Amino acid sequence: MSHYFAYLARMKFIQRWGLMRNTRTENIQEHSLQVAMIAHALAVIDNTFYGGDVDPERTALLAVFHDAEEVITGDLPTPIKYFNPKVKEAVDGLEEVAKQRLLGMVPEALQPHYEGLFFARDEDARAWRMVKLADKLCAYLKCLEEAKAGNREFTRAEESIRQGLEDLQEPVVGYFLETFVPSFRLTIDELN
Repeated sequence: MSHYFAYLARMKFIQRWGLMRNTRTENIQEHSLQVAMIAHALAVIDNTFYGGDVDPERTALLAVFHDAEEVITGDLPTPIKYFNPKVKEAVDGLEEVAKQRLLGMVPEALQPHYEGLFFARDEDARAWRMVKLADKLCAYLKCLEEAKAGNREFTRAEESIRQGLEDLQEPVVGYFLETFVPSFRLTIDELN
């Protein structure tokens, strides 16, 4: 018997943004779907406009699992995770143990098919980069959605994340910010 999928099903119980008042809570399951959709788009954008050679489907799959270890660790808020280098190192170690534990739940014959979803392989480096960029973009979009709902709690995070995205000077991020993000500030009537 394997508990693997029972654990993954618990992603819906892990709430994000735990230190901040949210107008709408967000769990890691729905977050992972949004990251997957945006990571896929970033790979397509990179391939279409910037000479990339990233597998969009592989990128989306990696994104689906990018926070899966949080069913064991919970979602650690960024200010805690990056409090200092020793805390970051300890958190990274904890996440590695959690990933190993999840992988250990997969029947042994299937583990080679799942290992690359938890542990980076050299051939997936650019795909993982797209996932990390999509993760940052999703954090920014969450801030915009909270601001649109009148929640000032996310104002500083919005400014900080936007600056961080711009500082990356990643063409795919610039394209996404320019092409897709303005719509997030609109109402449903304006979108229609």
